[in-house]
Amino acid sequence: MKKSLLMLAVLTAMVATSCRKIEVDGDGNGNNNNGGGNNNGNEVIIEGTITADKTLDDPSKKYILRNVVYVTNGATFTVKPGITVYGELATKGTLVITRGAKINAEGTADKPIVFTSQAVEANRRAGDWGGIVVLGKASTNSSFNGKQGIGEIEGNVNNAQGYGLYGGEDTPNDNDNSGIIKYVRIEYAGFAFLPDKELNSLTLGAVGKGTTIEYVQISYALDDAIECFGGNVNLKHIVAYKTLDDDFDTDNGYSGKVQFGIVLRDSTRADVSKVEGFESDNDANGTLLTPQTGATYSNMTVLGPRAKTNNVGNSLFLAGAQIRRNSSISIFNSVIAGWPTGLLIDDSKGNPTSANITANKLVIKNVTISGCALPLAYAKNATGVDWGLAAMTTWFNEAAKGNAILATNEELQLGAPFNYLAPNFTPQTGSPLIAAGAADFTDAKIATGFDVVTYRGAVAPTGAESTWYQGWTSFK
Repeated sequence: MKKSLLMLAVLTAMVATSCRKIEVDGDGNGNNNNGGGNNNGNEVIIEGTITADKTLDDPSKKYILRNVVYVTNGATFTVKPGITVYGELATKGTLVITRGAKINAEGTADKPIVFTSQAVEANRRAGDWGGIVVLGKASTNSSFNGKQGIGEIEGNVNNAQGYGLYGGEDTPNDNDNSGIIKYVRIEYAGFAFLPDKELNSLTLGAVGKGTTIEYVQISYALDDAIECFGGNVNLKHIVAYKTLDDDFDTDNGYSGKVQFGIVLRDSTRADVSKVEGFESDNDANGTLLTPQTGATYSNMTVLGPRAKTNNVGNSLFLAGAQIRRNSSISIFNSVIAGWPTGLLIDDSKGNPTSANITANKLVIKNVTISGCALPLAYAKNATGVDWGLAAMTTWFNEAAKGNAILATNEELQLGAPFNYLAPNFTPQTGSPLIAAGAADFTDAKIATGFDVVTYRGAVAPTGAESTWYQGWTSFK
């Protein structure tokens, strides 16, 4: 009898352990064994510090990021097409690619890579995990411990080893290569460590233009979809879906080129800090530090909460674009639609942003603003500098700039841009976005490094560029 009971206990234990096998990459003390553990496990816990090349390539396994995972020592963290990586819910799993290391996450249109929450699909929420942080050695106007050209990334991921620092210090490398992120979805990420010190879904610190970031969808970000702190990495074919805070946030000298970007907001979701499609600062105090934030955007479709003029949405929505604190970003060939305010030039803090307009460093050309309660707005400087809304209006409406203001979003004649579950951003026949002269690439700021197209906004009327946001993305 005792022998039978013993055998039964052994069999029960064997069955239980065979149902959920776990492989742990790391020894639990922050050290990494780079692939050790039970190779037969169907859960792979990735934790600690990765110091040698590592590849996630088995679709039968569930890869889980536990706590903050640092890729260091020049290692490359590779994720193969079709693989899903989960951020652990209990520990806010976060992936940090440190300076000198690389991420190689290159999916395909039919096999995108997905970084998402560990929670069951029906229970996934914004902020379930920490997101992806990529840190490079390019230029920034940040400083850390009195040292210029280096910054500490937000979100409380820095440690005694300096794994949360970015920038090239005395020898920045603007061609720095932190790897590739292509055909990737990042879902339900972000971490509110402290106000204005959050992790974003994709945080880029001094990432150089040797890095490739294309065909990336960010959904249900707790804070910003993408925030760039310095650096000059170029972004292309980016979708930001139902972000809580800002979609394209730029600080500390970011100067990359961004083309073909879609923003689709949920009218009920907005952050207490006020919400914009573009939010841009030179730095937190609006100083004259260099390099100055001066990213250039073209072919962006930035849709806010107001599908129709009588829609209001969450009261915390502010503007399609707020350019402030001495930033000098420029926007071309784009659409800003359905926001309380379309374009806000904000001189209220630091050196006046409007000075960059008069110096022709901040340029807005061939941009259509539609369906906004206030198409244009201006905030004067606390010290008394007042460029004025009248001057701003005159500047925006100069005939040579090709800008336009439309009363309603229907005038854009897009397919179904505000359909959250099945959006269609394609310009229809007769749309002003595809009229003769709708787009222009002769300005010096976009004369190089951009695909020359004939339409305004992120999506072409026909051909491959009319469907680039379909298939590999998820709208649900």
